[in-house]
Amino acid sequence: MLVSEIMTSPVVVIAPSASIAEAAKVMLGDRISGLPVVDQDKRLVGVLTEGDFLRRGELGDVRKRPRWLEVFVGSGKRAEEYVQSHGRRVEDVMSPNPVTIAPDASLEELVGLMTARKIKRVPVVADGALVGIVARSDVMRAVLRALPASSAAAGDDERIRQAIAAELKRHSWSAGVRVTVTRGVAELSGVIFDERAREATRVAAENVPGVTKVVDQVSWIEPMSSMYLLPPGSPYL
Repeated sequence: MLVSEIMTSPVVVIAPSASIAEAAKVMLGDRISGLPVVDQDKRLVGVLTEGDFLRRGELGDVRKRPRWLEVFVGSGKRAEEYVQSHGRRVEDVMSPNPVTIAPDASLEELVGLMTARKIKRVPVVADGALVGIVARSDVMRAVLRALPASSAAAGDDERIRQAIAAELKRHSWSAGVRVTVTRGVAELSGVIFDERAREATRVAAENVPGVTKVVDQVSWIEPMSSMYLLPPGSPYL
């Protein structure tokens, strides 16, 4: 899946010369937490977010440091902070040079970028121009669309069983697990050698389209002591 398939376009934007009051009204009116800032040529020059409003002078002197720390903060840094907290134009307050992504980038690249940079939204830029924006909520919607269906067609049990078995075969922690499927109900049996593999096998089965329920009949063998624990709900417990 590509970024262009999940991004929001067209994008609500604002000019760098606009007032922060205008920007706040747009963000509140459109219920958005981030606003791309573009120049006359529709080139992205910055991003204004809710966080940029948290250190405003109107809220009082919210940027307080211990006196000993002020010694290490240069006058240039304090001047920069003053502009950010008292500036009246978007260009005074915005974060310049924002992180961007191309529309033909993969969803994997997007998630990696969001995770590494700890950001909630990424402007999408093509040939220098803003063409869209993608937020964490867009990623969530993509995940929702990709989730498997919960119902199975009649007589489809063998296909489901093969799909679960193929997924389990890909992982070493499920080497001793077997699976049968009856009317969409997947029953897992066999042995595991690490209790954490129990949840992993359940998740692997649940993610196969058509599975309506997973029954855990897997036993656990402790590798060091060879202690053998029966599956949950066993009549022999």
